[in-house]
Amino acid sequence: MRHENTDPVSAEHVATLRRFNRYFTRRIGALDDHYLGQDRPLGEARLLFEIESGGGGENGVGGGVSLRELRARLGLDAGYLSRMTKTLEAQGVVRIGVDPDDNRLRRVELTPAGRVEIKEQNRRANALAAGLLDNLSEPQRAELTHAMATAQRLLRLAAITVTLVDGAAEDARACLDAYAADIGARFPEGFDKSDLVRPEQVTGDAGAFFVAYEEGRPMACGALRTLEPGIGEIRHVWVHPEARRLGLARRILAELERSAVEHGFDVVRLDTHAVLTEAQAMYRACGYTEIPAYVDHVYASHWFEKRLAGAR
Repeated sequence: MRHENTDPVSAEHVATLRRFNRYFTRRIGALDDHYLGQDRPLGEARLLFEIESGGGGENGVGGGVSLRELRARLGLDAGYLSRMTKTLEAQGVVRIGVDPDDNRLRRVELTPAGRVEIKEQNRRANALAAGLLDNLSEPQRAELTHAMATAQRLLRLAAITVTLVDGAAEDARACLDAYAADIGARFPEGFDKSDLVRPEQVTGDAGAFFVAYEEGRPMACGALRTLEPGIGEIRHVWVHPEARRLGLARRILAELERSAVEHGFDVVRLDTHAVLTEAQAMYRACGYTEIPAYVDHVYASHWFEKRLAGAR
């Protein structure tokens, strides 16, 4: 289940994004069969980079990566990825073997020749980036890098999907376990997992549970349950540390509110802990009003309510 944004995408926005894509891919040489002047196209060069970094980009630690993880990260067809890795293996720049932790998986890593090539690739890529930035003043460089960071954040958010799942689903319970560990480390008194919602409270007519996925990985969640007739309660809005500051919590909250309307709730309520100041700020910014305690909850210091537009 995925809701469409109520604001239609304008033709101007589409044209602007496509125009930028065309310019940028041409400017960095993505269309060249000899990317960065080396004897391989961009696809193979990028694959080598991901293998070298363990699939984690420039901050990766190396040591290879499973083909399954590469497939998810790069969004490649299994057959196409297999053909590319076999080509690189035949050229002597990677080796393919069995994952030592799971013999059902194949793992690919760089050979010494591959490490030499990726080192040269990184040197040339850095030189290309420096050459582009060299023609700008320092304030212009700062403006460009800030704009690119914003673009990356928003494109990443756009690629994340928020899906309604059964409250007993494996991904739902995994997210709740991660939520419990996260807030347990933040709350001075710790956290008792018995306080988590039960599957039957957030499934079907009783409520809803949403999981956000990035490249197949569950990265955020949120729950809605029935508090009393006409009133729903939002619980456990959580975002993985790697996906914070994207605006993902607000997307989860918006899905929960839409689901609350579909369930016939006129009002939603929630509570939050005193240490979760960022959560309090988000709820206020999203139209929630602080109210007196509506339930005796050991972890609650602030209680909020919001009347829903469009409720039946």
